[in-house]
Amino acid sequence: MKAFGFSSNNTPPQLLDLAMPTPIGHDLLIEIEAIAVNPVDTKVKASIKGNLPNAKIVGWDATGTVVGIGDQVELFKLGDKVFYAGDISRPGCYASHQVVDERIVGHAPKTLSADEAAVMPLTSITAWESLFSRLRISKENDKGKNILIIGGAGGVGSIAIQLAKKVAGLNVITTASRSESEQWCYKLGADHVLNHHSEMILQYRTLGLADPDYIFCTINTDHHYAAMAELIAPQGMICSIDGTQEKHNLDILKSKSVGFVWEFMFTRSMFKTKDMIEQHHLLNTIAQLLDDGKIISTLTKTLGPLNSDNIELAHKQLLSGSTIGKLALTSIRL
Repeated sequence: MKAFGFSSNNTPPQLLDLAMPTPIGHDLLIEIEAIAVNPVDTKVKASIKGNLPNAKIVGWDATGTVVGIGDQVELFKLGDKVFYAGDISRPGCYASHQVVDERIVGHAPKTLSADEAAVMPLTSITAWESLFSRLRISKENDKGKNILIIGGAGGVGSIAIQLAKKVAGLNVITTASRSESEQWCYKLGADHVLNHHSEMILQYRTLGLADPDYIFCTINTDHHYAAMAELIAPQGMICSIDGTQEKHNLDILKSKSVGFVWEFMFTRSMFKTKDMIEQHHLLNTIAQLLDDGKIISTLTKTLGPLNSDNIELAHKQLLSGSTIGKLALTSIRL
């Protein structure tokens, strides 16, 4: 098999010629048709210390075809089209083939192209778990409540807006910083869009809405923590996916009895939790929502085939902090 890996944090990806992995147990061997790039890719690359003897293969968003199965596989058969985010503790999808546990893989949407499908798994899992597992929003009982999604135009925000609006029936207030990202948020179903580079508290209060019952922070937790603590409704819940560099005072949430929770979509696969299979069910639900037209793919650009130049281009775009939606790459062509 072919793959692209990083030997250090400051060198371009190198083409690797590797032995084809053999799936065992619950593993699927997947021939990759398209992948998406995510900020986690650049973060993992940046975390490499020194020079690695074996280049690290990153990437955790892909779609493809099952070409091999382990002896305990029950959910898929050879030839199935699948999409998945994978496991951060295993080699990633910057490759022609990948081995992934079937319990964190879903059947791919039938109505989407490979690149349209490849951009959905990681952000959909993150957004779904954030809304329905961490914030514990009830799709039956919480309709009409207010949610503030900070960073609505990025990959996670783009699917979170859709799920919050079209699945949970919430009143969605989100944030963006440019006119094009603001319009993107409205296209996805946001009711109001604030500018997170301005006085967010004042902007929210000007809307005349009740304080948000839920806040989902997808960007810069350090910068927005004080505003979230001020805006959140009594007995509300805050969820963040962006790690902090600063210390924050949890006591300012105490008088409101507010909860603060983290979401990390690799938790289930990293710790082999008993409910790992929930990500399989979750992805199947997302595929059905896509096929039914209730939500749309967040793909905004396909950069071309998976190669060193396009990987570098994608990483540069992600690091600019101005990406709207998701970026995809098609399969390796040699």
